[in-house]
Parts: sequence; C-alpha cells; structure tokens
Amino acid sequence: MLIDPTGREFSYLRLSITDVCNFKCVYCLPDGYQGGHDRGFLTIDEISNTLKAFAHHGIEKVRITGGEPTLRKDFIDVVRAAKDVAGIKKIAMTTNGFSLHKNIHDWVDAGLNAINVSIDSLDSRMFNTITGHDKFTSVMKGIDTALETGIDSVKINSVLMKQYNAKEFDTFLNWVKHRPVTIRFIELMQTNDNKAFFDANHVSGHVLKTQLLQTGWQQVARSASAGPAQEFAHPDYQGRIGLIMPYSNDFCSTCNRLRVTAKGNLHLCLFSEEGISLREYMNDSSHSELMALLSRYIKTKKPTHLLHQGNTGITTNLSMLGG
Repeated sequence: MLIDPTGREFSYLRLSITDVCNFKCVYCLPDGYQGGHDRGFLTIDEISNTLKAFAHHGIEKVRITGGEPTLRKDFIDVVRAAKDVAGIKKIAMTTNGFSLHKNIHDWVDAGLNAINVSIDSLDSRMFNTITGHDKFTSVMKGIDTALETGIDSVKINSVLMKQYNAKEFDTFLNWVKHRPVTIRFIELMQTNDNKAFFDANHVSGHVLKTQLLQTGWQQVARSASAGPAQEFAHPDYQGRIGLIMPYSNDFCSTCNRLRVTAKGNLHLCLFSEEGISLREYMNDSSHSELMALLSRYIKTKKPTHLLHQGNTGITTNLSMLGG
C-alpha cells in the first residue's frame, strides 16, 4: 500500500476528469466557469492506466469528480473503465445533479455504486440563489430516482454558510428522518480568492456536533475507505448526518485520500502548494514508472494542511482540484 511518513495508509483516490462546471455556486465559482486554459483533459486510456497503477498500490475506492464530471460526453466510459480495473471495489461520483434523473440508471448499470449530490439548501429559492440555477426540482427528482435504483450509497453534500443555509439544519434533519441518505455538512474552506466571503460565512461544524450529541445522535465508526466525515446515526432516523470539519485539530490524522486533476497532476493534499505532473507516464501500458513515482511521492506528503494559518496553497477554487 501507499503509506506516508506518518503511517497513514491510502486506499481512496479522487480523480477529477474536468474542471468545467455549469453551476455558479457562491462559494466556488460565483462568476461561473471562466476557463482560461486548454481543455486537454485526461483521455480514457490515461484514466485507465492511472487507475491500474493506483490499484496496484491498494487503492480500492475511486471518486470521479470535476468541475461537473457528467459534462464530459464520455462520462459513462470513465465509469466503465474504472469498473474494469482489478482491485477497484467502489466507484463513486460527486455531481451537482443537473442530469441525474435522466442518466442515473445507465451510470449504475455501467458500474457506479455510490453518489454524492451537492444540495446546499432545501428551499428552492435559496438553492437558486446559491447555485445560480433554478434546478432544485430536477435535482431532487434525481435523488429519488437514484434511491429507486438501489445504488449502495446516496449522500448529500451541503456547504455550511452563515448568510445562506445555516438556519436550515433542522429542515435537513427532518428530511432524512424517512430517507436512507446521508447529509454531510461541510465547513466552508478558505481559498485564494474568497477570504471576504469566508470571513462572513464560515460556521464551525462543532456547533452542529454538539447539537447532534445532545439530541440522541451517536457517532459511528469510519470504514477504512471512508472519506473525512465524522458520521452520526439516530435510532429514529433512516438517514445519517456527516460533518466534514477541516479546521478541527485532528482532521488530517485520518487522511486516506489522494487526488489527481483533470490535467494529470497528483496532489497529495487539497491545499498543497503545487501538483506533481504524472501525465507523461500515463500512456505507458506497463504502468511501471507510474507505480514507482507513486511510491516515491507518497513519502513527501506533509502531516497536515496549513489552513489554520490562512495558507490555502494554490487552490483558487475547489473545482480546480475536484474538492
């Protein structure tokens, strides 16, 4: 397995296949996608070779991200390529859900077995305000359709923002009472270009954790390939609540994930200073050089990010690295 100097083992890869997004979320791309570079994103062959190299090192879970990954016309081929890799047991995706209700059956048939949908408000007007699009009804229909497929896991991602959705916590709790989904509340993170927005809207997840524990929710154990969320369950609720709190002191201690961008750069941390280009090795069908590089670079992973010091690395917005 890939093991860093602190002894952390890595079984989870977040693979971005595009940085293009069709939404204009206030915390990520408030002015919409601006482009500004050649869209020479990874090919299917490069993706397949990369996944095989990571799987050789014990990666069992891959999450396909963007931007909005389903904007790629060959998205379903990406899912199929992941399914064909020996050792990959879980194929997940993160999406804004704009085409979910039309395509989820085909994606599941291709091999997708987990999905995260970004829904930052259960109020249609606030959803429109946050995303810049009147797609709330369509996205919620997609959630229901996903549940009908029997897919292994349906999760909702919701970024906590003081001026937008901070008062909706109880509404979200009521929503999961009779739905087998997990809602993960994510602390707003500072990036290079959002300091004023961050200062005005950051909410600590510890406030929600205290409320959950005081009302009968209990923290559940993380699986080896789980993401960074602390997850909570309640006997009276079908769904669960997750909290992703990157500003907590021990957040990085359970890190088990690596990132590859849509242009082929390895990022050992979401907030690293620069990516490590792997692309020139991605067309080697033997994967030997790529596997060797992964073994070498994991030894350079730092023990923690520096968000507490306001150091966000090169991250301008989360779509550039797939979150």
